[in-house]
Amino acid sequence: MENFKLSNGIEIPAIGFGTWLLEGEKVTEPLKIALKKGYTHIDTAAIYKNEKEIGAVLKAENVDRSKLFITSKCWNSERGYEKAMGAFEQTLADLQTDYLDLYLIHWPANETQFPDNWAELNAETWRAFEEIYKSGKAKAIGVSNFNINHLEALFETAKIKPMVNQIEIHPGHSQPELVNFCKQHDLLVEAWSPLGSGRILENELIVSLAEKNNVSVGQICINYCLAKEILPLPRSSSEKNIEANLTSNSFKLSAEDVKAIDEMSADGFSGLNPSMVEF
Repeated sequence: MENFKLSNGIEIPAIGFGTWLLEGEKVTEPLKIALKKGYTHIDTAAIYKNEKEIGAVLKAENVDRSKLFITSKCWNSERGYEKAMGAFEQTLADLQTDYLDLYLIHWPANETQFPDNWAELNAETWRAFEEIYKSGKAKAIGVSNFNINHLEALFETAKIKPMVNQIEIHPGHSQPELVNFCKQHDLLVEAWSPLGSGRILENELIVSLAEKNNVSVGQICINYCLAKEILPLPRSSSEKNIEANLTSNSFKLSAEDVKAIDEMSADGFSGLNPSMVEF
């Protein structure tokens, strides 16, 4: 599989195995299948409540840690320097690993929930991330769900710039302004919910492109991300789909097809606006 390269030179497998909504033991069998099919990039988070189970699978399967790329995320309840440091150590313990390949702030403190000090909260959390990175316990650090204003504020205080922004990206919600901003500042964009939580799989354009290319609609969505140099993180518990997702780079969408998807009407958005959510 091809890799993307982060701004610090670290390489990251171009398609990851997402584990959102695979809580607890629900992640065990899908992860075993994913490893068997050749996935080496695993994306999790403390709030997914499956880090212990992922750690147990990796230990039981005797997977070579050096061959894996593991990402996790610091949840909103752990904002601030001290809490973030503690959350990171708990994640390492749960995953039974000495280091992470990538650690992300899951959501920004935002202007709706914290109108007076959202930027300061993010800066303090990021200070912990910088310490974690300098310690070598995280090979790369980044953010998730940060809008442009959140990134601009963080850049003002950060000594080490984020290397990744993981955001909601899929056909019907391609966020071109934010994606372009990230690329201009050397942040790799990762796509959570690259299939639009499954809600765009009946979209007429996507279905027609799948038929044209003789692939699944899910593969169209994933390939679209890759065509935009965005790293997709599809999730599935189906062996058929787990394998299909990983082989989504076996064909190439034409420039015309990519443009048509770019111009799709809004569809499949989760409704989670990072500037307005309160959790």
